[in-house]
Amino acid sequence: MANQKQSGPEPPIKVSTINCIDLSNPDIGESVALLKQACLDCGFFYVVNHGISQEFMDEVFAQSKKFFYLPLNEKLKVLRNEKHRGYTPMFDEVLDPDNQVHGDYKEGYYIGVDVPENDPESEKPFNGPNVWPADGVLPGWRQTMEKFHHEALEVGKAVSRIIALALDLEVDFFDKPEVLGKPIATLRLLHYEDQFSDPAKGIYGAGAHSDFGFITLLATDDVMGLQICKDKDAKPQIWEYVTPIKGAFIVNLGDMLERWSNCPPCTEFWGMVKTDILF
Repeated sequence: MANQKQSGPEPPIKVSTINCIDLSNPDIGESVALLKQACLDCGFFYVVNHGISQEFMDEVFAQSKKFFYLPLNEKLKVLRNEKHRGYTPMFDEVLDPDNQVHGDYKEGYYIGVDVPENDPESEKPFNGPNVWPADGVLPGWRQTMEKFHHEALEVGKAVSRIIALALDLEVDFFDKPEVLGKPIATLRLLHYEDQFSDPAKGIYGAGAHSDFGFITLLATDDVMGLQICKDKDAKPQIWEYVTPIKGAFIVNLGDMLERWSNCPPCTEFWGMVKTDILF
């Protein structure tokens, strides 16, 4: 479970095999079959050919790093507010309090659907205006992240249509206004400390958890840090790495989808992250 450097030979790394769904594949039946199998296996799968260019993905990563490399006093100027917008410092979040001695070795930045303060919708939880670093500090940063938020949301909608078909629903079920017409869609930039987790000491990049939403799209760099556990009730639990694929999203199904679908054969899927940057 740990990736801590130790003396002597290191134990073999367990790497998980998960399905890959090509969003450009004209055979929607094949994509539905792959997604159904992913639900039965582990709740995680890759998505490729999703329409976001590699050049733009690289730019988003570069801009993310620019923010996290700012002095702490600059980042604290955009500290996360009650609407979950803005910066979260190192150790701010604890995902597995039963096993962690302190918060995650990560810092983040939350960006959501922008709702002006004078809009009645802003009174609802998780709705409101975004907060941004000053243009003079990071020129063009806001525009890059707003564009990526929009494009990633479109990828999420494309995945939701495959999920609908896998549940024997109409393909546009989740597009309906009363379902996900106004989604609480959050882009979260994450930066992990350059050190290994040590579960024996209760130290994690991000503790074990299941995501509470509908689906999560993970865009990672080339560092193999994400681990998944296919059976959280196993003793001992078996954690496997998910290999990064350049340009791909790693998708995992969340607790809300489990609830909405009345928990069909898929169970509650757990994952944790050890190192480096994800979106």
